[in-house]
Order: sequence, then structure tokens, then C-alpha cells
Amino acid sequence: MDRKRTFAVVLEPEAEGGFTVRVPSLPEIVTYGKDEREALAMAEDAIRLVLEDCAARGAGLTLAEFIALL
Repeated sequence: MDRKRTFAVVLEPEAEGGFTVRVPSLPEIVTYGKDEREALAMAEDAIRLVLEDCAARGAGLTLAEFIALL
């Protein structure tokens, strides 16, 4: 069963245009989008990939990590 999760996403405007994207609860994610729409799509894709990688490696979240994501 797929679980719906919600993550905070931080968009940082760049001087040359576009946005750097960070996901505080998944610090390994840093991505970029040329506009807000693309930045959010990149964040969604990065979150999915990180969670899929964790699942593939059998690296489930600990209870503390899961609670931190809520």
C-alpha cells in the first residue's frame, strides 16, 4: 500500500534566475528549477528517488527519522 507523505520544501531564489531547492528532512537533496513549477517537480522527483533508494537498500526509516518527517 502506498503511503502519502508530505515534505517541507525550501525554494531559494538565485541571483541569475531560477531556484535552488532543498528538503530539510532529506538533507541529501539539493536540486534546481528554472521556475517555481520546475523546482517543485524536481523536488518531488528527488524525494521519490531518495525514498526508492532507501527501500531498495533495505534502509527503512527508524522511528525517530519517520517522526521527524511528519
